[in-house]
Amino acid sequence: MGEHLVKKLSKAEDRAIYSRQLLNDVAALGQMLDQGLFERQPLRIGAEQEFCLVDKDWYPAPKALEILERLKDDHFTTEIALYNLEVNLEPLILEGRCFSKLHKEVISMISKVNDAAKVFKTKPLLTGILPTIMPKHLKENFMTPAERYFALNETMRSLRGRNFDLHIKGIDEVSLMHDSVLFEGCNTSFQAHLQIDPYDFVKSFNWSQAIAGPVLSICANSPILQGKELWDETRIALFAQSIDTRASSYQLNEREARVSFGQSWATGTAVDIFKENIVRFRSVITTDFEKDSLQELSNGTIPKLRALNLHNGTVYRWNRPCYGITDGKPHLRIECRYIPAGPSIVDEIANMVFWIGLMSGRPAKFDEVDKKMDFKDVKSNFFNAARYGMASQMYWEGKLIPVDQLILGELIPMAAKGLKKVDIDPKDIEYYLNIIRDRVKGQNGSRWCRLSYRKLNVKYKKIDASRALVAAIYKNQKEERPISSWEVIDEDIEITAERYKKVNQLMNRSVITANENDSAEFVAAIMEWKNIHHMPIIDDAGKLKGLVTTTDIEGMKSAGKTAAVSEFMKTDIVVVNPETEIAQAKDIMENAQIGCLPIINYGSLVGIITRSDF
Repeated sequence: MGEHLVKKLSKAEDRAIYSRQLLNDVAALGQMLDQGLFERQPLRIGAEQEFCLVDKDWYPAPKALEILERLKDDHFTTEIALYNLEVNLEPLILEGRCFSKLHKEVISMISKVNDAAKVFKTKPLLTGILPTIMPKHLKENFMTPAERYFALNETMRSLRGRNFDLHIKGIDEVSLMHDSVLFEGCNTSFQAHLQIDPYDFVKSFNWSQAIAGPVLSICANSPILQGKELWDETRIALFAQSIDTRASSYQLNEREARVSFGQSWATGTAVDIFKENIVRFRSVITTDFEKDSLQELSNGTIPKLRALNLHNGTVYRWNRPCYGITDGKPHLRIECRYIPAGPSIVDEIANMVFWIGLMSGRPAKFDEVDKKMDFKDVKSNFFNAARYGMASQMYWEGKLIPVDQLILGELIPMAAKGLKKVDIDPKDIEYYLNIIRDRVKGQNGSRWCRLSYRKLNVKYKKIDASRALVAAIYKNQKEERPISSWEVIDEDIEITAERYKKVNQLMNRSVITANENDSAEFVAAIMEWKNIHHMPIIDDAGKLKGLVTTTDIEGMKSAGKTAAVSEFMKTDIVVVNPETEIAQAKDIMENAQIGCLPIINYGSLVGIITRSDF
């Protein structure tokens, strides 16, 4: 959101004032369009670079405010999580070596952060989702203490009426419930902006939707969340669910998530796209208004349309229409929000070049793409790309095509023509599009992450495998090499030992358990089949009730057929919580002369640690 001084939109008086401002902003937008006040040339590009902050052990580092204070640079701003920052790059005219210039600027800005962060033993890292984010990093004390974030959090929870659910199923599955929107802080992106001729806006916007699937497939780099392999670009599902205000699919006032791809092709003018967002999504926050946009326009001043921009900032379209002012002239642009941060700066710039090349190179036959493609196919392409990346297939002009063939055979040549059309330097065209071409023929970020993580899991528990993965991402980023040339991590990679390691980093999370009412004979058989030495016994709610060990097996086998395992389980159990230090857990086990420790969080069993784990 551009506005910092915001508040929850709740009072009837505030809502009336805000609604009037919003209606006037929409009317002013239409008048400016009718009067030809919008800038049409030159076209400009822009970008927002989001990034994570990590500590020496590769976990999220909540040092954003300290680093921001040290930077003293207005290009940088906070994000919702204290372990994220964003840098807004200066707009550039779309011509010549603009992409090389932007590339150098991003390198310079990240280098500046790196220097400022050293004081706090912190490093900037570019990645769509930071693999080492754990549940404790999603608590409210990791939220940036700014009114706009608290207002957003409170409003989203109020609209939803209950906590936020997260359920994503990929190769693995994650299902969590959380009390804030801080899951949004797991996501970092490289948001590309392209100024659009306002009188071609609807055609361009529809075209941006049509190409979203293929572009996302080659950019995907975020398959790991909390140790689980999920979608190739898990951000798409995670961000959508992190600020979903719908309590259920039957809620009538909002039939789609605030983060969405859309429901149909755009029609009419750019004003109609903004109107559609207003109709579909209620306003949730407001600010203090001093000026009326229609009055400003009649006085010869170009209005900022603050109410419209405030509403637009809480509707998270993956392709988002934006209004702005440059040198006193209004303009319209499309913000591409689905491209993830990383894996390297050169990869990000190549992604942007590919996208802008396709936007600029739209063939005449796609001027009315709504008549060439079914919107449902285009939307399906986008979510297939998010799930399967370069393994996906795309519906293109009614035919099902492997995405690698589509990109190599049709889209890269189309992007090259588009870049040439807007006079981009031929060397830049060749350099950045070759990075895309090499990625199609080799690997994208998601594939590298998956293969590396699987190798690391041979040697490490999940959390240490995640730490090693982050360490490797940082090392490769520092070398500024495109992802297609990154070697899959060898299993003997070393990571610095942590001084105060916690049991949640070592515990077994995939625990075979039995219910307290299960047959003792049946439980004994399972323990023998799987060579289990310690089996936790739980109730129907997942609460720990007892523990049986190998010493109980013979008694359970000889028990009557109706005997329940609860008759044999030990109920006086020593337990610890996930944040217990490993050294302390080891001492507890040695002093109590026990072979395992169940790990309990809010009464529920979340893991187990045994002597062999040490």
